[in-house]
Amino acid sequence: MDTLTLCKKIAEKSLLLSTIENNTKDAFKNFKESAQEIIKQMQETAPETKFIFQNKSELEFEIRFGEDILIFTMHTNVFEFSRQHEVMKLPYVIQDKERSFCGMINIYNFLSDSFDYDREYDIGYLIGRVFINKENHYFIEGKREVGLLYSNFNTSIINKESINSIILSSMEYANNFDLLVPPFDEVKTISIGEMKLNSSSKRIITAKRLGFEFQQDKE
Repeated sequence: MDTLTLCKKIAEKSLLLSTIENNTKDAFKNFKESAQEIIKQMQETAPETKFIFQNKSELEFEIRFGEDILIFTMHTNVFEFSRQHEVMKLPYVIQDKERSFCGMINIYNFLSDSFDYDREYDIGYLIGRVFINKENHYFIEGKREVGLLYSNFNTSIINKESINSIILSSMEYANNFDLLVPPFDEVKTISIGEMKLNSSSKRIITAKRLGFEFQQDKE
């Protein structure tokens, strides 16, 4: 390959990645705005319940509701899927391979007490990943209420309506994803060191499904 051809290919790839990055940034900004609006509406509807929006940085924000926290983060890089991924088999992607390049927004669920009591060993769950391409089409890999079929990638556009739906579905999933008692045999012993550390709420791990294999993790 000669210099001019290579230069052209690099420039075209850079433009593609820049377009996707800008689309993802715009979408993340809209996620923040929608989350603020949703939390404000819920605060007015149920003022006795904890509903909090907090902007952490350009690439992260969180919403607190009840005993849960959802943390939304945007990755700064653009990704492509492996050849084995179901998305790569869609006619929409086969017709234009550039459509498989996507920006990514992650949605994590934590217990609010994990942060309030500085329990550094507690575990959160990735409940959804939103992928956005050059045409602002999107799909979601996620749990139950959050997930969206890959086959809709060719018709699903990331906009205010879809963003509201993603946020509300994520909140619904977290609200329905209850904290269960861990199996007795897995927590029946504890060292003196762990008990001492536990007095400052920093060592004994708490998570919604600690010690359990549950059906949602197979979906």
